[in-house]
Amino acid sequence: PGGPGDDGRGAGADGAQVSGKRRLVVELAAQARNWSLPVAGLERLENAARAEWETIVIDEPIPMSHDAGSVVSAHALAAANEAEVYFGWGISETLFRAAPKLKWVHSAAAGVGKSLFPELLQSEVVFSNSAGVMSDAIAEHVLAGVLHFLRGFDIAREQQNAANWSKEPFTSAQAMVRELCECRVVIVGTGGVGTAVAKRLALLGATCIGVRRRPGRPTPFGFHEVVGLEEVDVVLPTADVVVLAAPLTDATRGVLSERRINCLPAGAIVVNVSRGALLDEAALARQLEAGQLRGAVLDVFQVEPLPAESPLWQMNRVLLTPHVSYVSPRLYWGRAFDLFLENWTRYLEGEPLRNVVDKEAGY
Repeated sequence: PGGPGDDGRGAGADGAQVSGKRRLVVELAAQARNWSLPVAGLERLENAARAEWETIVIDEPIPMSHDAGSVVSAHALAAANEAEVYFGWGISETLFRAAPKLKWVHSAAAGVGKSLFPELLQSEVVFSNSAGVMSDAIAEHVLAGVLHFLRGFDIAREQQNAANWSKEPFTSAQAMVRELCECRVVIVGTGGVGTAVAKRLALLGATCIGVRRRPGRPTPFGFHEVVGLEEVDVVLPTADVVVLAAPLTDATRGVLSERRINCLPAGAIVVNVSRGALLDEAALARQLEAGQLRGAVLDVFQVEPLPAESPLWQMNRVLLTPHVSYVSPRLYWGRAFDLFLENWTRYLEGEPLRNVVDKEAGY
């Protein structure tokens, strides 16, 4: 494989196939250093190489603010012509059309919505993702955000900025300080992220209720119970904390609507680490402004970057981060390559792959 500085024009990268060899194309360069394929990853690819395969690494960095395929390099297009396997941040329609021999796409990301275009959906190409690789980092982000409001750290920061020593907000009859063991947490989505969140919160005493498409499947560790998506209206009015951790599908789009936000009990905390489209941001802002909710932990938004005119920027009861809950630069790539290389072995041996995306379900 090409290393750092390789422009992807190694053997076969001009579109010509090395005689008799099958082709793996890897496109994981990013402008953000922590999210660009590391040298250790290249070495692992080299060590996993098979004699009958050629591996082409496209080393043209893509801005991580771009969706998969919004920038497609000429070198990637040329290499795709003979590609059997593609490993990138999702795949674009343009690249897909340029790869007539493609059989398997593996995405280093968990979200796959932008890659599920009609041609891929209708094809026999197997599409797998990296769901679960980022779950621990996101779960710790959720835990930190929930504790921020349960322990009144937003109030503490305001008082610190004003050099105001006052115990009254923490000790009065109106104080909103709570422990996790008092909380009933509704987690929409019980996949890798939702389960990692439930595991941590349950171990600290919270009662976790999961919401998912197929409630009859075994209940993951950390959940007190799991209900179907159609029962979300039953469990939300009892939720001290709501965590959105489900993939964006037709069924989950707008799941936390204005009506449902208004049904939440006073003092509830809303967390979104999934996709902005699951949540009615305007309705959330109104309830926060009215003092009906304790706070919101928001890492994803309907429009990203979040527009400067959004009222969420100025709200003390909002803990806002720029879609970074997944960040774990020292651990991510090791986990990502563990998954890919296990799937690589499975693919070569003709065994079922892990994390195959259900094209019909959308995740």
